Amino acid sequence: MLCRYSALLLVPLVVNVAKALPPNVPEQHVYFDNSAADGSYFHSEATVVAPSELQVVNGKFPVEDGRFVSPSNCLRLTWKSAPGGDWRMTLKVTGRYGRRFQFAGDTLSMWLFSTEELTPETGPRIFLQDANGAGVPTILLLAHQGRLPANRWVHLRLPFAKFRGQYGGTDDGKFDSRQLAGIAFVQNLEDDKQHTLYIDDVSVIDGNASDSDAPSTPTGLTVEGQARHFDLSWQPCGGDDLKCYRVYRSWDGQDFQPVATRPAWSCRHVDFVDGPGKRAHYKVSAIDVHDNESPPSTAAEGTTRDFDDEQLLDMVQEGCFRYYWDAANADSGMAVEILPGDSNLVAVGASGFGIMAQIVATERKFITRDESARRMLKILRFLKRADRFHGVWPHFLDGRTGRVNPYFGKYDNGGDLVETAFLVQGLLAARQYFDRDNDAERELRDTITSLWRDVEWDWYRKTPDSDVLFWHWSPDHEWHISHPLIGWNETMIVYLLAIASPTHPVPASLYHTGWAGQSELAVQYRRNWSRTADGEHFTNGNEYYGIKLDVGIGTGGDLFFTQFSFLGFDPRNKRDRYTNYFHNNRNIALINRAYCIDNPRNHVGYGPDCWGLSAGVNSGGGQPQPRGDNGTICSSAALGSFPYTPDESMAALNHFYYSLGPKIWGPYGFHDGFNQTQNWFDEVYMGLNQAQIVVGIENQRTGLVWKKFMANSEISGALQTTGFHSDGGSEN
Repeated sequence: MLCRYSALLLVPLVVNVAKALPPNVPEQHVYFDNSAADGSYFHSEATVVAPSELQVVNGKFPVEDGRFVSPSNCLRLTWKSAPGGDWRMTLKVTGRYGRRFQFAGDTLSMWLFSTEELTPETGPRIFLQDANGAGVPTILLLAHQGRLPANRWVHLRLPFAKFRGQYGGTDDGKFDSRQLAGIAFVQNLEDDKQHTLYIDDVSVIDGNASDSDAPSTPTGLTVEGQARHFDLSWQPCGGDDLKCYRVYRSWDGQDFQPVATRPAWSCRHVDFVDGPGKRAHYKVSAIDVHDNESPPSTAAEGTTRDFDDEQLLDMVQEGCFRYYWDAANADSGMAVEILPGDSNLVAVGASGFGIMAQIVATERKFITRDESARRMLKILRFLKRADRFHGVWPHFLDGRTGRVNPYFGKYDNGGDLVETAFLVQGLLAARQYFDRDNDAERELRDTITSLWRDVEWDWYRKTPDSDVLFWHWSPDHEWHISHPLIGWNETMIVYLLAIASPTHPVPASLYHTGWAGQSELAVQYRRNWSRTADGEHFTNGNEYYGIKLDVGIGTGGDLFFTQFSFLGFDPRNKRDRYTNYFHNNRNIALINRAYCIDNPRNHVGYGPDCWGLSAGVNSGGGQPQPRGDNGTICSSAALGSFPYTPDESMAALNHFYYSLGPKIWGPYGFHDGFNQTQNWFDEVYMGLNQAQIVVGIENQRTGLVWKKFMANSEISGALQTTGFHSDGGSEN
């Protein structure tokens, strides 16, 4: 299966162009500080055996709003330990694809609050487990604290050494605190009474460290009012032990109250309010891992305002573009794979998409043309020295060194033709956009041309007479992965670029024998990942929800199939022997929407204004629905479909922002996805998906990126030899 992973009314972005964010301290220390969702904390699980009692929400840890150490919420543990019963509440690490925790410290730290005095006997027990399943002996949570006084927050510190060998036992020391993955609060003595304990700011710290010096005060705070929220931005404080920023709000400019906590890697905050016409004042402080807090910044203020649709589109495009500008890898300027995640895990394909988003941002003056050209040169100079394999870049690069990062295993240490095609699509659009006669833009164009000519597309046939291109090649393992590129999926752009290559082309016939292949290999390939005969020969011809599908497996698959190859390639008014891909993409989007309206799996929230299934952090698979539908809406699915379904996509955008905004809109645009059934609203963004929103909206508004990519003479030649011809008519 070809799933990618089984993404001027705002504060000017120039404020953050040269930011050098501090080391990713939160990843090394913070285990829990806030729940992204109300009601329950997604990364938790509960079990209870009667007659004991444990309050849970959807089988998870309840969240308490308005009570906290780290605003804006905490966890609530309410239990009754009865004879013969049992209960356990486990707080799990927020691990996800692209994010590998390596905690640093020798002590588990948390803040506790109880409305009654708790003793070690009346409090719960605690158990720890690492990512490999190794655990430690269960001990009394308050064994080393003693009595927990009532009605005040108390800082509890539990050295990991205290968990080992408390009674001798058989502990062999295999537990690895660096990979702490589960903290379980467990039933203690059977007192048959109800107790409530509030828990916040769970972290791993160095218990022997002593530091009373507060971080420097944040500077440069700006506030801009939007339709329903305020955008805050400030300059980073620096410091190797910076943990987070605290945001304070005041309605009168006098009484400032804490409202949010932001991780050290983000110098932005989004604060939602009731609507337009709201005026608010803000200050920001910095906090280190020892909980030393800086004095607050100078106050800044703003007012929300009414937006029309065009202003809302501007806001969404600029917000999503920040992912590629503010959050880019500092050394290379390239897009990181995921945020929050490894800041040095540079994604080649996502960077190509980000380049196209940068073209949009430049044209709309979110950044200046000079700033954009400088960033492009930084990216290009990095790409020139980065690892390539017969001219093809790997899936991931280390942003510091340019060396391949074999993230998916030892066989993934070579060239990735698909990610390279996504990158080249962006580079060729940039070559046409940056057309001025100055030193920077001349170097930019010349470098892109050189990189484009270096890609040996023909090498990735595996053999000179192969009828299909292959995804990977490794200098150590050669064709071990041996993954053929067979459509329908996201790889159409690979064949178009390979045919268009001025130096290492493949025959145009490969478009038909590989991408649209009818061979037994191609048919079996489609069957193997889709498990359906519908579309097994590339063409389909069936109707789904009354909508005909010319090309595609089953119902057409996830919507990234209609987006990744079509950010630059303009499918309007042209067709090959199989279909008009603009019409086909539109029909796939409409089928996807109709499926969400039908909602056969009864997921919460699905409907005519809340639709869009695609690959993302918590979703994907590419297979026909309902297979793989776990209730997750991928934000870029509907919003990246703007060129095909402008009215339906605009309705989704309005719903996402005005109805769900506080849960799914953040400093870098819409979150990668959300799941109302699972109550999953984590603030996480993906480089492959944010650009789909920026570029998709722009191609609907002006066709900018389509025009620039298609202006490359090599592309028109490839389309002609492949058999594309005009389909006539007008498509808007």
